[in-house]
Amino acid sequence: MNYSIFIYETAEDFAKRSDPARSEAHFGGWMKYFEGLRAAGIMRGGSGLMPPDTATTVKLRSGQRLVEDGPYADTKEQLGGFFMIEVADLDAALDWAAKCPAAATGVLEIRPNLPPMKQD
Repeated sequence: MNYSIFIYETAEDFAKRSDPARSEAHFGGWMKYFEGLRAAGIMRGGSGLMPPDTATTVKLRSGQRLVEDGPYADTKEQLGGFFMIEVADLDAALDWAAKCPAAATGVLEIRPNLPPMKQD
């Protein structure tokens, strides 16, 4: 079954990405996790995201496009990235999520993916 692991990180986690004194240790943990997913043969995709202050939201109301700077959710943790994995069941997805470096400081949301849309 295919699952997405959405990674919600704290402002401190995002700060570690751009601080040269801390980024090597920060990304080292992520590379170890990524390599574990890849070695297990379950990685199907994913990406880290730029910090929340680079986000732009868009919605359509009464036919008008409304654009705002900043992330959609105004919370302590913000979406920092995601992984798509293929594992046997939810328990296996939860096991992999618990190994993620962000599990210690942020929040991970695990969701089953819909089947791919059929293309003609």
